[in-house]
Amino acid sequence: MPYTKGDKNSVVVALGGNALGKTPEEQLELVHHTAKHIVDMVAEGINVVLSHGNGPQVGIINNAFGVASKADDKIPSMPFPECGAMSQGYIGYHLSQAILGEVKRRGILRSTVTLITQTVVYPDDPAFKNPTKPVGAFMTEEEAKAKAAATGITVKEDAGRGWRQVVASPEPQRIVEFDAVKDLMDAGYIVISTGGGGIPVFEQNDSYVGVPAVIDKDRSSAKLAAAFKADMLVILTAVEKVAINFNTPQQENIDHMNIEQAQEYIKQGQFAPGSMLPKIEACLAYLKEYPQGKALITSLDHAAAGLRGETGTVITAL
Repeated sequence: MPYTKGDKNSVVVALGGNALGKTPEEQLELVHHTAKHIVDMVAEGINVVLSHGNGPQVGIINNAFGVASKADDKIPSMPFPECGAMSQGYIGYHLSQAILGEVKRRGILRSTVTLITQTVVYPDDPAFKNPTKPVGAFMTEEEAKAKAAATGITVKEDAGRGWRQVVASPEPQRIVEFDAVKDLMDAGYIVISTGGGGIPVFEQNDSYVGVPAVIDKDRSSAKLAAAFKADMLVILTAVEKVAINFNTPQQENIDHMNIEQAQEYIKQGQFAPGSMLPKIEACLAYLKEYPQGKALITSLDHAAAGLRGETGTVITAL
């Protein structure tokens, strides 16, 4: 099944954490299941750019260096942006390996590329005034304050369990490697990009500087999709459809809604913060920048059917 440049729709797919698991062993097993559904989309004539979360993975890397550095002062602690880059690399390796195996089994002439991706954030983003996202290993108060004094990180007490570094969650502004992502996609590659929302960077003196922060991967995926006018943004999560009155006897699954309807549901508090709400907000951000597009929220197992219009929740501008 050869690839013919220019005859495919373009889709940015944001994978939820349930597609990757929480340990390297679990991830290596789950990505084979994930790959089947991604290649289902490819087989239907779609150019896929694949993004993913990295919460457990970047935490493992950050904690490992923290523990090692504490045990042996010759081992440096690893800055958080570098931990994000490492997580993009090893998640991309697993996804690429599984997808390559799946396209080969089906006789599809496509290849993958994993692109280490940076995301520009603004230094004056309000999130930097009050970092709230805990990362890394637990420390005693004395250890935490000493590390903060030595390195400039922000530390806070975490729910009575000890002290940890905390970082901000700023809004993504621009994907640095956007041109490369688009060129690779147009050339027929299945591109794995913007992992963990991208490595947060400031633009300084015509260059980039990594900053400890956590970017919402769905918002970064929306920014990427809008930038190259992708036909669809697909956010994969644990449920087949978005619902109002979720988990009550009055639950109602939604097949389609427009921006105005989605905003009204948000006002009603229908979508849980930290769960469905940021996914809806990411879809709205994409549609406001590119009103001609469509957004789809569904589960991994229903992704291909959702793209055919058979299931999932579709969100449009009008």
